[in-house]
Amino acid sequence: MLKNTFLNLLATCSNDNSFNILLWQEIEEHYTSKKRHYHTLEHLENLLFQLTPIRTKISSWNTILFTLFYHDSIYSSLKSNNEEKSAELAYKRMNQLSVPKEIIDNCYAQILATKSHKNSEDLDTNYFTDADLSILGQDWEVYTQYYKNVRKEYALYPNLVYNSGRKKALQHFLTMENIFKTEYFYQKFEETARKNIQREIELL
Repeated sequence: MLKNTFLNLLATCSNDNSFNILLWQEIEEHYTSKKRHYHTLEHLENLLFQLTPIRTKISSWNTILFTLFYHDSIYSSLKSNNEEKSAELAYKRMNQLSVPKEIIDNCYAQILATKSHKNSEDLDTNYFTDADLSILGQDWEVYTQYYKNVRKEYALYPNLVYNSGRKKALQHFLTMENIFKTEYFYQKFEETARKNIQREIELL
């Protein structure tokens, strides 16, 4: 489903099927890296699953899809500029595809927005960053697998270092007035997300 969605997206602006397939292979290679345990194709599938039911609420579905596929294309637990590098790759590829400038610029901004997940004046961006955080509000069994996978991605760090950083990140979410910025995702996930986060903090 992901591959077809990506290739259908590229077909809206490119007739070069060989190049389009190369771009899919690049996406697949990034998200199936052995160093990844959470930022994988499964994460992209979940995003697509969360966003598809509200497609009619989204102003530019194609922008959202480009953002979805590229937002974690560059990822290293040792780096703090993953979003910037991912946005740069998206910008480069979309220019090669002759994607309209407005979509390129909006996609670039949306990818950068996943760094802080702050409220945006752009509703599409809020829908995307909310979907990106939707894992926080899943059932405890799913959430448990999520935080274990995140820990695997930071396996280089000892518990003392990791637990301190993880607690700080989780507590940041709890200090937010709303974790989810859109009414749709707030109603769906806010309450469970706060319970999950608090529970994980207690386990650290």
